This record gives sequence, structure tokens and C-alpha cells, in this order.
Amino acid sequence: MFGFVENAFYAWRNRLAADPRFQRFAARFPLTRPLARREAAGLFDLVSGFVYTQILLAVVELDILPMLAKAPADAADIAARTGLPPESASILLKAADTLGLVHHLSDGRYTLGLKGASLLGNPSVMDLVKHHRLLYADLADPVSLLRDPARETALSAFWAYARTGAPADLSSETVTPYSALMASTQALVRDEILDSYDLSGHAKLLDLGGGHGAFALAAASRAPNLAIRLFDLPPVAAEAQRRFDAAGLGARGKAHGGDFHRDPPPEKADLVTLVRVLYDHQDQAALTILGRAKEALAPGGTLLIGEPMAAIPGAERMGYPYFGLYLLAMHGGRIRTGPELAALCRQAGFTKAEPLPARRPLMTGLVTASVN
Repeated sequence: MFGFVENAFYAWRNRLAADPRFQRFAARFPLTRPLARREAAGLFDLVSGFVYTQILLAVVELDILPMLAKAPADAADIAARTGLPPESASILLKAADTLGLVHHLSDGRYTLGLKGASLLGNPSVMDLVKHHRLLYADLADPVSLLRDPARETALSAFWAYARTGAPADLSSETVTPYSALMASTQALVRDEILDSYDLSGHAKLLDLGGGHGAFALAAASRAPNLAIRLFDLPPVAAEAQRRFDAAGLGARGKAHGGDFHRDPPPEKADLVTLVRVLYDHQDQAALTILGRAKEALAPGGTLLIGEPMAAIPGAERMGYPYFGLYLLAMHGGRIRTGPELAALCRQAGFTKAEPLPARRPLMTGLVTASVN
């Protein structure tokens, strides 16, 4: 009965919203005018969103934000410093001003806008914006991608491990570009995870798929007595070990090379972490990885999963719209909700698994699991 009423309500609402006469009425009537304007603006943002991303990309690639951080400049100055024709520089700056990336001063010069200042303070986001050139290329024909997701894409070529059955055999030259991006963008999630989960009760951390060690190094800094272990592809683990040594971790920090799809975990630990790992894999491969994590847990230990998740209140657009399409183009895994990840953990043999509240869930959600 409820389903019938719900369907009837949405059918009535949609007919009304699609009626041009009602649209004109709603735009005039004082009580509905704010809602009509908000919906119209939201619809226009959907139509124009790709243009907005290209404005952002141009501002980032031309290094306009660092220029304005040093001193305000007018359009002619920006044109001279970027090599743009004056008219093009003016068009770009006016567009960036509208989007909040820059701010037009009363004397005709431009300075940083609030969004531009925030972006400049997050180098990892700047790197991600530049990386998005690949995503934009793959989404130039979204219908073709949706119809043939197995076709070669720019993202699948970049994330080489996603298209090979033997990632452990990849060369250092192949893994270096994507490992560097992962290390750069790790700052987006590592502080969120470490702010939300207390490490003080643990003696040893094993970071499965830990890349160049950015998260493990941050954990070592937060918990000076915590032993740090990392497991990733051999050339990746070798770079992580170099970073551990450079940080002076000594015996506290050790990186192991291998393939967690095929190789058992190198050591046991009372805290095993999977940071931005499972969402790269379909369910069967994710279950294999979770099985490795379970093998690696010392008695009474905890598995901590930190990665983008779908349907997080306040961060819904990050889940299915962004990562859903990104992972499709990447030939990777799939975005999951916190409860779906917890269910996957229980399927892998963990007796307790539950989502953990994150302070800023825009880029990552958290799930803990144990075999207690």
C-alpha cells in the first residue's frame, strides 16, 4: 500500500514539475518563487558542470592561483604571464571570479577568491585536478563508455594494476606515476582517518596496499611507539622502504613486497589497515583481500577500512556520481556504502563489522571489523 501511495505521489509531482504552465506560475508566486529559482539554478549547474571543471583546470594548469597569492594582478598582467591573448585572459578571469576561484577587486585587479585560496592550500587537490584530464577524456562520450565499459580508456592505461592479472610483475616505471598520485592525494584522507580513529591502543600496524607509505608515515608520527609495516607490490614497497629509512624509523618501519591477491600477509599485527584499496576491486577480489587482512590480524586485533563510500549524508555527490563513473572508466572496482562494506567483511569471516563516524566524510568513510 505504501509503495502505491509513494508511486502516485511522485507521478503527480513529476507531472506538475514538467508542466510549463506550473513552471511559470511557480516562478511568479511569492511562496514558490525561491524554490523555483533554486531548482532552476541547480538544473543549470548540471547542464554547465563540465564547463565549470574546464575553467578550474585552466586556472590550475596556468598557475594563476600562485600568481595571485603573491600579489593582485589585472587581466593584462595575467595574459602576459600565461601567454594567453588578453581577451582570453579576461574571459577566464571573469568566469573564475563567478565560480569563486578568484575575486575581482574594485581597482580592476584580481586576487584569490575563497575557493581559490582553499584550493591553493591543498596541493593534493591541485594534483587531482590536473589528473582529471584523463577522466574528462574518458567521459567525452559517456554513453559509449556506459555501453562498452571494457574498452581501453585513459584511466585504465594510467592505473595499470587494474588491467593486469599479475600486478606484482609490473615494472617500476609503470607503477611510479600512479603511486606518486596516490601518495600526493593521500593527504586528503590520512588526517581524516587518524583524527577519527585512536591508534594509542595498538602496538603494530600493517598497511595492506599502502603505496609509498604516506598513511603509514602519518600513523608513525601520530603514535611514536607504534611499529609500522607495509605490504604492496615489490617496486612500490621498495620506495616505501626508502621513505621509512629517510624518516629515521629504523626497526619501527618495514615494507614488504608482494601481491595480496596471491601472497599471504608478511606479518601479523593488531591493527590492519586498508586505505583506498577495496573500492578498486569487485566483490570477489575484495573478499580475497579481506581474507588476507583476516589472516594478518593478531588475536583481538582490528581491521580499519578507510575509503570513499556512497550514500554518506552530506557527501552524496562524492559517491555514486563521481566515484561510480571514475571506477567504471578505470576498469576498477565499485563504490559501496558503509553497510555494504560491513556486510562484505562479515562475508569474509569477520564476526563484527560496523561503519565508524568520520568527522569530514567528503573524501572517506570508515569501517572497523574484528573477529572477536
